[in-house]
Amino acid sequence: MFYNPQIHHRRSIRLKDYDYTQEGAYFITICTKNRQCIFGDIKQGEMKFNLLGTIACDCWQEIPQHFPHIQLDIFVIMPNHIHGILWIHNTITSENELRKYGKMVSGSIPCVIRSYKSAVTKKINQICNLKGISSVWQRNFYEHINSNEESLESIRKYIINNPLGWENDRENPGDISQQHGLLLDVPF
Repeated sequence: MFYNPQIHHRRSIRLKDYDYTQEGAYFITICTKNRQCIFGDIKQGEMKFNLLGTIACDCWQEIPQHFPHIQLDIFVIMPNHIHGILWIHNTITSENELRKYGKMVSGSIPCVIRSYKSAVTKKINQICNLKGISSVWQRNFYEHINSNEESLESIRKYIINNPLGWENDRENPGDISQQHGLLLDVPF
């Protein structure tokens, strides 16, 4: 079947008229495919990475190396999702690169997240010796564009305290050892 934009279109959850290259703080949440707990486990309110969690963490910390206009703030890798604040600084957007809805713009938040997800997926697929690309992530990501310092501090506290609230987190699937066929077969 050939691509037909009238039939084969995805709805974006991005703000239609927002320029995601604008300077500011962006609170990002990225979830694993099917909310699989592949990055480790929470022990006594602290995240304990396995090999895949270490990859996700290392790639997150490398974002500014690939996107020098991005600065990291607080972040946490959870068993099946990531929360982090990314700051955009010193952007220079040419007239040709102004955001067009549905188009990827170099250096934009969607571009940065796509690159991050791709790097993590590639490294995990190599470690797991998977042929082709086996997706690690759910489609898309969630963002909150920070509007003021009070909101930013509230988000930082939420991120820092996320592991402490894991037992009651809606992303926590409970006792994952009882769920057959949910986890990837990977070396830890």
